[in-house]
Amino acid sequence: MFRQHPIISATTVAYLAVVGWLTLTPSINAPQASWLWWTYRALGRWNPTSWVTFNGVEFVANALMFVPVGVFFVLLLGRSRWWAAIILGIIGSCWIELAQYLWLPERTADARDIFSNGIGMTVGVVIAELITWPVLRRRRRAITTTHATDPVSVR
Repeated sequence: MFRQHPIISATTVAYLAVVGWLTLTPSINAPQASWLWWTYRALGRWNPTSWVTFNGVEFVANALMFVPVGVFFVLLLGRSRWWAAIILGIIGSCWIELAQYLWLPERTADARDIFSNGIGMTVGVVIAELITWPVLRRRRRAITTTHATDPVSVR
């Protein structure tokens, strides 16, 4: 799998390293200094989005962070193993929350993060399936056409 797709493999490892850095390093003591807080404050100033809460911004950010993971896992594992991509993502999310709980007391381990990460993984898997579907259709059509014109298969 990794030898067949070295660029996707390297990109996946690099992205997972960034996710690890974001989730497994000590957090800033003042949440008001984070980009999530800045986003929340910016949305709060605009009337149509004044209803947005900080927890909502954090939930969406967690989901968005795992969308690329879903895409990468489907590309590495193959379209037929989309379910394995979702399971691996949820297991990884559980591991992150457990690590935060056990080793990072300044972080908050939260089951909602696992849920939002799972949503992000699922969205990423759906995106990958939609993107790769035309290629799969062309390959199947080419195989069908080849077998129909192949004199050995006509017998």
